Amino acid sequence: MKFDVYAQDGKKVGSTDANEKIFGIEPNELLMSQALHRQQGNARQGTAHTKTRGEVRCSTRKIYRQKGTGSARHGAKSANLFRSGGVTFGPRSNRNWKTDMPKKQRRKALFSALSIKAKENAVFCLDKYDGEMKTKAFAEVLKNLPPMADKRNILIVLSEKNETIQKSANNLPNTKTITTNYLNIADCLKYDGLMFIGDAIQKTEEVFLSEKK
Repeated sequence: MKFDVYAQDGKKVGSTDANEKIFGIEPNELLMSQALHRQQGNARQGTAHTKTRGEVRCSTRKIYRQKGTGSARHGAKSANLFRSGGVTFGPRSNRNWKTDMPKKQRRKALFSALSIKAKENAVFCLDKYDGEMKTKAFAEVLKNLPPMADKRNILIVLSEKNETIQKSANNLPNTKTITTNYLNIADCLKYDGLMFIGDAIQKTEEVFLSEKK
């Protein structure tokens, strides 16, 4: 499998080989769904919290007499049907949203997402960026790339941290930079295009196909 490689001026300068174990497998949509829900659930902070009627601070005096009013019998005003009363079945901060998933399944889900992007011709490479650390300059490079013509947003994949690229792209709308070891299914599915810079393709294979990882 090969991906097109472009220079900063937008001209195609060649192609790079990509491992079919990552970019050419048969997608498993069930695993992709499970991995995505796991990542989104693990990212939840669980800070939403409502008070039950036992936690609401209010008077516990009986609000009106038991009989003779024509209304239903009630005790304290902390009941859930009163304004400022407790909440029934509301979100609680002690809920744990975290789930686990075997590493092999997570990787196959990620490879499935990358394979879908490759099949859609949404993966391409930039040979290098040696421009200045300015948003305007980097935006001009993206504008010159032919694959960007039909892309609403793009995920930029780096082999390692690059302050020039990361700071240049930081203020661009619908653009995100990420290093290969942080590639995840949520970002792969969210962005229309994936642009690998330099040796990011080879680094991806090294990270995810290594037996030690």
